[in-house]
Amino acid sequence: MAETEQASGDAGADEWAAMLEAEDKQAASGAPAAAMPTDQRVLNQDEIDSLLGFDTKKDGNARPEGIFAILDKSMTAYEKLPMMEVVFDRLVRQLSTSLRNFTSENVDANLESMSSIRFDDYLNSIPLPALLIVFRAVEWENFGLITVDSSLIYSMVDVLLGGRKSNRPVRIEGRPYTTIEQDIVKRMVDIVLADMGAAFEPLSPATFHHDRLETNPRFATIARPANPALLVRMRVEMTDDRGGMIEILLPHTTLEPIRDLLLQMFMGDNFGQDTVWEKHLGKELRSTNITMDAVLHEKMVTLKDVMAFKVGTTVLLDCTADDDITLRCGNIDVTTGTLGKLGDRIAISINDPIRRKTKENS
Repeated sequence: MAETEQASGDAGADEWAAMLEAEDKQAASGAPAAAMPTDQRVLNQDEIDSLLGFDTKKDGNARPEGIFAILDKSMTAYEKLPMMEVVFDRLVRQLSTSLRNFTSENVDANLESMSSIRFDDYLNSIPLPALLIVFRAVEWENFGLITVDSSLIYSMVDVLLGGRKSNRPVRIEGRPYTTIEQDIVKRMVDIVLADMGAAFEPLSPATFHHDRLETNPRFATIARPANPALLVRMRVEMTDDRGGMIEILLPHTTLEPIRDLLLQMFMGDNFGQDTVWEKHLGKELRSTNITMDAVLHEKMVTLKDVMAFKVGTTVLLDCTADDDITLRCGNIDVTTGTLGKLGDRIAISINDPIRRKTKENS
């Protein structure tokens, strides 16, 4: 038996050595290798890059694809907030009117996109130089971020300071922004914050105040790097091909106090409340039979005295027939009355109004 196993092992080793020798001879002669079976085909580098989402031929603004897109989406995915579209749709309409009055030009604001993004990814995508305005949401006790791109800044400067009207695009300079340009941006952002507060007003009271202005994105950190945030991009267009982008970043921690309101499908949607059912329930409760107890008097006695009770024992009560009687429903005293007689029945005349349980007494 052992000789048979040794013989088969020697045969397998000889076959393996013959295969390696044949491959070496084929490589030395320069002949093409034999085609591999379909189920064992090896991917080339381009196919691997496309599968993983690391295609370097695409531009930097293209969305990730493949496995990288799946991983990136799983880290930034967040529940939908339907009311945010209603709020910012109202914002762009109000902003068009406000900026038109601010610049005395024909201004049109449009909502470009709304997406979820990681806070650190957004900071890394901001081109420099940049002006970042950190604002504070007073009622929500948190912060947000507004970024105005260079094209819109220079367009506002030209419009407000009497620049020449030209069809040529505005030249984007790489220098830092001057004090005048920063002041103009502050005034424009104050208008945006006021209109945004008015847009949130029908949903929930919100007041947004300018907190500080930063030129370095790292100094505008208002959330943890991995925290998800809602990014709203709006385009502002003016005459003569002027305009630019306004980006509003709201971390989801900032929106947490009104998250339930933002989850509504339409304005005024109240979860778990049906007025028809409430009216029907109130009507049925008013026709419900309840038991009322007329309590003449209460007396505290010891357990020893109770155990000594016998047939014929008399319990003395410190009251008379003319004293008020308490009407009680369950353990709640409803009102008081006087004991009397009406025909063949014993009756009680109500003296005090019904005591309604209020929130202060609860």
